[in-house]
Amino acid sequence: MPELSNIKRDIEKSLSYLKSMYPVITVTGPRQSGKTTLVKSFFKKKPYVNLEHPKSREFALNDPELFLEQYPDGAIIDEVQRVPDLFSYIQVIVDEKKQKSMFILTGSQQFGLIDAINQSLAGRTGILTLLPFSIDEIKNNYYKKQELSFDELILKGTYPKVYSEAIKPQIMYRDYLRTYIERDLRQMSEIRNLEIFQRFLKICAGRSGQILNYSNIASELGLSYKTIQEWISILQASYIVFLLPYYGADNIKKQIVKSPKLYFYDTGLATYLLDIYEANHLLNHPLRGAIFENLVIAETLKYRFNKGLEPNLYFYRDKSGKEIDLIYKVADKVVASEIKVSKTFHESFFNNLEYFQNLLGDEQFLARSIIYSGDNMKRSKAELINPYKLSKFFNKFDSE
Repeated sequence: MPELSNIKRDIEKSLSYLKSMYPVITVTGPRQSGKTTLVKSFFKKKPYVNLEHPKSREFALNDPELFLEQYPDGAIIDEVQRVPDLFSYIQVIVDEKKQKSMFILTGSQQFGLIDAINQSLAGRTGILTLLPFSIDEIKNNYYKKQELSFDELILKGTYPKVYSEAIKPQIMYRDYLRTYIERDLRQMSEIRNLEIFQRFLKICAGRSGQILNYSNIASELGLSYKTIQEWISILQASYIVFLLPYYGADNIKKQIVKSPKLYFYDTGLATYLLDIYEANHLLNHPLRGAIFENLVIAETLKYRFNKGLEPNLYFYRDKSGKEIDLIYKVADKVVASEIKVSKTFHESFFNNLEYFQNLLGDEQFLARSIIYSGDNMKRSKAELINPYKLSKFFNKFDSE
């Protein structure tokens, strides 16, 4: 079982590029996704300080200038969002010294961190988002001789600790949620009724892959629309969920559903919240298809982030119910994909893709694909892709 520090992450090529471009590099992402291990391994000679440590945080808060003087050649500063005043001082230092990759910053609360960067370090830092393991990273390091079934992969999720320490998923995600609620949540919000918030988390897990309906969730919990909006923002800020926007090209705007879809960054956490603890429990579960779709969308998002790219991912649904699960935008063209949990291919899988291409026009299409749990193969109407080959498939379009 390889140590996490010995695992080459897919994002390292992007990190290497930024290293020679910016005086500050910022790596953001959820807790326990491997940010600290990555930057400490990549920048071995840099001193390291963690602002989660009370004494280090107190020093930085009380005297940021003296705190930074300890690191004349820069440093790795972990959870930097805990001391926002540091950003202005770092700006002055890097502007004076003009040294590449002087400071390496990490943070696990994306909105506060990005806001602080935009105010003080805009144009001075390259930003990467490190999510938990990709499917390729899991396969290449832990399952070289076999492939996990997709139900097993969904249940385990992709957090490194599940694999590097062989910890049971239900234990990992129980502790993850406990830490999140007791630490991060209290930092970001004054939520007083944690029991209702935990119910809210479970409701969100049950709506993974669905159009986000704030009013519906508010009604179920007896809360206001505004409160649910705020709570969804908190989940986004702490990398629990993300929203997939609708695709609204000019020629189809009038007929589309203009609300985002809700997904979890990690299916292991989602299944834990749904009280699914065994892979065979997924076989006949009513949400199996939605959770498989979540796996594929999250995996595509990781692929984009690992390459240092903006998401550029969308879905399409019109008012008649016609839907395309994933639209991968490349410049002004699209790769349209339908996602099916089935291992067996059916000709009907092509129907919505053909409808959408006729609607949008051939000139805007790069390719069509069916992403499913069966074997890879090429058909005249679309390419059939297994999620284990997802990165290879999309890389064809980004390499052109």
